[in-house]
Amino acid sequence: MPLSRSARAAAVAVAAASFCLVAAAPAPAPGSAGIGDPYFPDLGNGGFDARHYTLDVAYHPGTGRLDGRTTLTARATESLSSFDLDLRKLTVTKVEVNGRRAHFTRTGDELRITPARPLHKGRTFRATVTYHGVPEPLGGPIVFGSKYGWMKTDDGVFVACEPNAASTWFPSSDHPSDKATYDIRIKAPTGLTGVSNGRLVATYETDHGADTVHHWRESRPMATYLATATIGKFDVRTGTTPAGTPIYVATDPTLEGKSDVDVYGVTAEATDYWSKVFGPYPFEETGAIVDNMPQAGFSLEVQSKPVYSAVRSESTIVHELAHQWFGDSVSVEDWSDIWLNEGFATYAQWLWSEHKGTRSAHDSFLRAYRSIPADSGFWQVKVADPKRDTMFSGAVYERGAMTLQMLRERIGDRAFFRLLPAWTRLHRYGNADTSDFIALAEKISGKPLAGLFHTWLYSTGKPRL
Repeated sequence: MPLSRSARAAAVAVAAASFCLVAAAPAPAPGSAGIGDPYFPDLGNGGFDARHYTLDVAYHPGTGRLDGRTTLTARATESLSSFDLDLRKLTVTKVEVNGRRAHFTRTGDELRITPARPLHKGRTFRATVTYHGVPEPLGGPIVFGSKYGWMKTDDGVFVACEPNAASTWFPSSDHPSDKATYDIRIKAPTGLTGVSNGRLVATYETDHGADTVHHWRESRPMATYLATATIGKFDVRTGTTPAGTPIYVATDPTLEGKSDVDVYGVTAEATDYWSKVFGPYPFEETGAIVDNMPQAGFSLEVQSKPVYSAVRSESTIVHELAHQWFGDSVSVEDWSDIWLNEGFATYAQWLWSEHKGTRSAHDSFLRAYRSIPADSGFWQVKVADPKRDTMFSGAVYERGAMTLQMLRERIGDRAFFRLLPAWTRLHRYGNADTSDFIALAEKISGKPLAGLFHTWLYSTGKPRL
């Protein structure tokens, strides 16, 4: 039966509406090469949200060569014709997306991948990159003038990547705003131990016993710079803290007897104490990786197991463990907010001295404040935006900690020690910025605090007490 005029009009209207809906959908386009961080604009990648990395790395100590295969599971946040990963210098031999070969190009530190078919917004996809080469550490003024990243040792490698060196050893969206979970399998000659994040789920020999694989799983979201694959000869001690958190401490045997610091004991004690002050421990395991790497000269809050380039002091250990809450579980939105990591961990050192009855946090504040002359360059750093090459300057640590002590004295202990666990609970496994912290401090205390934070975080010059 022929359609009536009204029915034909309705059909035409429906068809036109459908056409408009189809036409309105944006065509697939390339994802951006960076997320626009003010200090590292090309780090991270647009168009997708990283969900999980499976890293398979094989290290050859004799040549320094790394053979790797990284599989990224991600969700497209826009329709993509191509997308980027961050990777420095290593040679890529093959890329697959959803099991099909994909075209790729290299421009500087960007690996651009064009899948055989576009990736539609909201869909989950898997990209596998096979690569090899000799990773090179980064240098320059950013990390105290030291090299950092993938660093060769006498018996393996020391891997500490803050802020931008994860891409020296695996392709990634190398920015803390794009967290993911991880499986990390480290293959090295038998006799060496590969230590990484999370829990050790398997150890097995391969190549007729010539090599051993250590398979680690980090089931909590992690920023790329916190991933490690430190390899060497280690004495390993495992157990649980007094409160029951699993603990794994790997120590280079050449460091035995060179310090009276009990890394295992301090790690266990501090993990449990911070769990009372900052809120529940956020990860499945605590611990330490203590290597003999004098060229590094620094330690890093690697998620679940801080790495130390020597046996460090008790104060350093409690600092790095405080980062498990401030920096690892709650990560910066961008690198200009680094004081939220370092100021908090430095203040934790003052709290530890207070806890031990050595010195109150107030006295630690006065000691630091009075020791730095008013004409020192220390007071010229804006802590809330310290700039890229001075993002790890002493002011970020010390003046950041001073800010927290001033806040504590303004709002009182009751509100202050409600604020710290509220902060870690509210942003657990996520990202936050300075404005988020100020807003929460004002909400919990019921006091206007903009002036205090302006003076201590956003202004230059030595504040008057």
